[in-house]
Amino acid sequence: MTDPYAVPDMDELLAQVRKQTEEVQRIQRTVEAMEVKAHSRQNEVTVTLRGDGRFTSIDIDPRAIREYDARNLSEIVLEAVNAGLQKLAEASNAKFAPVIAAAKEI
Repeated sequence: MTDPYAVPDMDELLAQVRKQTEEVQRIQRTVEAMEVKAHSRQNEVTVTLRGDGRFTSIDIDPRAIREYDARNLSEIVLEAVNAGLQKLAEASNAKFAPVIAAAKEI
């Protein structure tokens, strides 16, 4: 049975914190280097964004420009942008999940 009043080994705790900090920084660099593509429901618009949240391209199918008015086309672009942000959030969460789980065990 462990003593609930025992003083934890501070050197060990600091080493764990340093290790987790390094792991978080490594994952953060990996996430920032990611590139995510997403599409509107009918693939009229494709967006590409980096892990840091910057969009690098928005491609619009020329047929969509002929078929839709400005208001509808803007809604389609917004749909693709939101899909890209959602996809990026999911990918980031998946990368950080192991570190978050390990932190809960401390």
